[in-house]
Amino acid sequence: MARYVTAYFMTVIVVAALDSIWLTQMGPTVYQAIEPLRLPNHGLRIVPAILFYVIYIVGVVYFSVAPAFKSGRWQTALVNGAVLGFCAYATYDLTNQATLSVWSNRITIMDMAWGTVLSAVGGTGGYLITSAIFRR
Repeated sequence: MARYVTAYFMTVIVVAALDSIWLTQMGPTVYQAIEPLRLPNHGLRIVPAILFYVIYIVGVVYFSVAPAFKSGRWQTALVNGAVLGFCAYATYDLTNQATLSVWSNRITIMDMAWGTVLSAVGGTGGYLITSAIFRR
């Protein structure tokens, strides 16, 4: 159990670092078209944001990191993380594109690509760091 708890927190660190870079550096450009949909004064509802990451990282550990522990191969985490990220972000982006007039093909493609990379690298990083910790 300790390995999975450690994997969870290591994956949180990797995903948080990567997503903060994406959201601060690319976000203003990529998501500019949906600015009218944002909360006033660039607000953020922190509780739903935290809940997303808590729940999503559980999914990354369950579907990406745990199978990699079983196989002993980082490539398992990479592929499973990529598939999870692609499917999860496709659900979000394609639903938004279907229901929001300002949601463009460009946003959908870029965000789905980002979700795929984020989940693949997050799961792989979580696996590799945790494996290194428990090898000692």
